[in-house]
Amino acid sequence: MTNRRLCQGDFLARVESLAKGNIYQAVLLREKDLTREQYDVLAKEVLNICQKYGKKCILHSFPQVAVRLGHPYLHLPLPLWQSLDRREAARIRQHMIEIGTSVHSREQLKQAVELGADYVIAGHIFATDCKKGVAPRGLDFLQSICQETNIPVYGIGGINRGNENAVLQAGAAGVCIMSGCMKG
Repeated sequence: MTNRRLCQGDFLARVESLAKGNIYQAVLLREKDLTREQYDVLAKEVLNICQKYGKKCILHSFPQVAVRLGHPYLHLPLPLWQSLDRREAARIRQHMIEIGTSVHSREQLKQAVELGADYVIAGHIFATDCKKGVAPRGLDFLQSICQETNIPVYGIGGINRGNENAVLQAGAAGVCIMSGCMKG
């Protein structure tokens, strides 16, 4: 998961090093502070990098950009997804292979499933600088989310090589890493 503000060095070079490696299966382009126009420009560059290395790229927060670029993988923050009227949501869905969202409670998981989420990212699991001062939800939370649904659940928040297996043992389909990828 990207956050160019955390990136040490050139952001696109960092994305390329992640895309060409065998450690990560996808790049989720999460740059929420950009305007739609800025995100569109960056998305084209990141999509080209991911395509070059056969890596899946998931666009984030800008469904109009995904539709315009003909890109079928999208992550919508739950409040944004809920704010779409039914016709707009249906129009976006018809262009997508996969739409996911993030959840922070069992109630949000229920809402995500009702909206038709193909996967959820649940967190934050461990303490992380990205959520300084906010208590982590922990492995019990993650396990309860995983047991509550049959769609894939990915853990996020403070995950590293030392605790990744615990996240998977809690039932997660995989992990999302932001700081470790951007700073690494």
